[in-house]
Formats: sequence, structure tokens, C-alpha cells
Amino acid sequence: MTLANRPPMGWNSWNYGLNDKNRADFSRVTEQTMLAQAQAMVDTGMLAAGYEYFVLDDGYQNARRDWQGRLQGHALRFRHGIPQLVSDVKALGLKFGIYSVPGTLTCAQQYDDYVAGDLGSLNHERVDAEAFAEWGVDFVKYDWCRAHLNDGLDPQIAFKKMADELQATGRDIVYSISEYGLYQPHKWAPEFTNMWRTTDDLFADWGSLMRTLDLQKELYPYSRPGAWNDPDMLQVGNGDLTSAENRAHFFLWAVLNAPLMAGNDLTRMTDEVRELLIHPGVIEIDQDWSGEQGKLTWHGGNLQVWSKRMSQEAGGGVAAVLLNRSGSAGTFNLEQTLGAYSTAKDVWSGDEISAASSVEVEPHGAILLRLS
Repeated sequence: MTLANRPPMGWNSWNYGLNDKNRADFSRVTEQTMLAQAQAMVDTGMLAAGYEYFVLDDGYQNARRDWQGRLQGHALRFRHGIPQLVSDVKALGLKFGIYSVPGTLTCAQQYDDYVAGDLGSLNHERVDAEAFAEWGVDFVKYDWCRAHLNDGLDPQIAFKKMADELQATGRDIVYSISEYGLYQPHKWAPEFTNMWRTTDDLFADWGSLMRTLDLQKELYPYSRPGAWNDPDMLQVGNGDLTSAENRAHFFLWAVLNAPLMAGNDLTRMTDEVRELLIHPGVIEIDQDWSGEQGKLTWHGGNLQVWSKRMSQEAGGGVAAVLLNRSGSAGTFNLEQTLGAYSTAKDVWSGDEISAASSVEVEPHGAILLRLS
């Protein structure tokens, strides 16, 4: 079977580790807090719903590599070391992911307690890949952060080099690259990565969600099983996103066949956020592949329809998001915007809707429909 045959699902520590000013607060990223989040992935039903990758993002590293040149955990925050954390997380039934960069400096090194050390993988690609494989890592996030500023690297060469080293270990490791869509990764990354970021960072506000969505319009031909467009990690449950905005965000990422990497505090997650993240009908749409990811299929002012075909294995038909980008309610005429269908079902509520009716969508809101 193809590695990452479906869009990967999991939890990543980066958004969890940001403060209210979107600056990293690495005091939150410790052995204890990471194990608590991993346990919560199990206890809240996230793992059972398909969120299998626990990804330790930037900020875990000690200020220097060990005597063998290997990355190691922060001496105070990860006293038992990263290999032990990997073992403990995997004992819960999860898979483990880790972070590095193709340059010399990571994103974390712009903060005061990471001023020293050669923590990036430049000239350490082999030793890092071998260490990750030895530790039992299942997922690597490789981040372009600062490489173009400090190291003058060619992105295709740099990302391919780590891909080759990971493959040489003989271990199945999902390879996720984050170069923010700067060099049209959708045109070259599918050949040797499993997912690639298509945009700059996504933040937990409506404007950022819509800007990121707009950059997905022309990318639908490039995704396929084993190689996915990545519009960045989920912000569901973070910041000041409203209930309507959280739903719209999650529905859209599902129709885009996006990797679903949560980043909220799972130990304090509300029931509403939990029920959204593990909703089986939404996850089925994200995980189903019928030959093409979702795309913009209708627009009128601030109203848009993003839709995708569903496979016969998933019941066929179409999944469609009716998106209202504006700050006031909007009305969709289903026949006009979607065409002629015999049945329509609201995936979130489970309600049947007349396929010939008009539907009102709340401000900054969305309705996810299954049509047949």
C-alpha cells in the first residue's frame, strides 16, 4: 500500500505551543505536557477517529547536539530524552512524528534560549535520518524556516536530500515538507514527499482562513494518494474562532482532502470542539479519494461552493461546502448553485434537505452537504 494513502491525521505541538500573540512559548512543550496531549488523543476518541500521528514540532531540542552529532531533547524539559518519549507515545497506540529543517537554524532559534548550536539538518541529513529511524519515528516534518535567509539552499535539492536519507533507512516514514508554497512545491514535491505546505502559516482568525483558502483554488490537480496538498495545520479550537468559523474551517479542509493535523489543547478541549474534530461524516469526506480533491465550483459575491466527488465505496455523489465569507447571513439556492440532485443531507446535523430548496448560511459560516 502507498505510504500516506489517505491524508495523514494527527496532532502537532506547534500551535499548542504558541501564546496569544502567536509567539512560541516553549515552556509549554515538555515531556509531561506532551505525554498529557498524547494520552488525551486516546481518551477523547481522537485516535479512534483516525488521528494517529503525534508530531513533536520545533522547540524540543537541546541547545547543542550530543557527542555523536545527534539531536537531543532539551536538557530540562525532556529529562528522559526523546527516544523515551517516542516509546511512551507509541505505547499508547499512536505513531510518532518529529521536526527538523534543511538549513542550520530552526524557527525556534529566533528565541532567546535557542541562540547557540547547529540544530538544523544541513550536513547532518544522514545522522538525523538514521537517528529518527532508530528512535522509531513514523513522520518527519521538514521546515524551510529561515533556510533561504541563512543558508542559500535550493529547496528542491535540500528537500530531496532528506527524502533520500529517510528512504535509505529502510523505515516507512511519512515525509511532510513545509516551504510555504514559495517555490510551487505542488509541481515537484509529489515525486518524493507525502505532503507539502501550500501557503504561509495559518492563524486562528477568519481573515487568515480565507486567505489560505483562496490560495488553494488552482491546486486540485496535484493531490493524489501518497502525495497531498497541505493548507497547514488545523486551528479548530484555537484563538477566538467562533463555533461557526470552526465548522467552516473543518468542513473546507475535509473537502480539500487536506491532512488533518490538530493543534489545540486536547486536555482542555470543549465537547463542541471534540465532537467536530471526530465527526465521522466529515472525516469520511476528507479521507475519501475519488480521483480529485475538492475545488471551488460556484461563487457569487461572498458566497462560494467548494465541492468534490465521492467514491462509490463511500456512497458516491458529491460533498459540497456552502461557504458564507461575509459578516451577514447569506442564502443559497441549491439548484442554482449545485445543479439537480435528488437528495441532500446536512452532514453536521444529519437533517435531510430538499435539493430544490434555498438554504440560509450564518455569517462566517458553512453547511456541509452530501448530495446524490
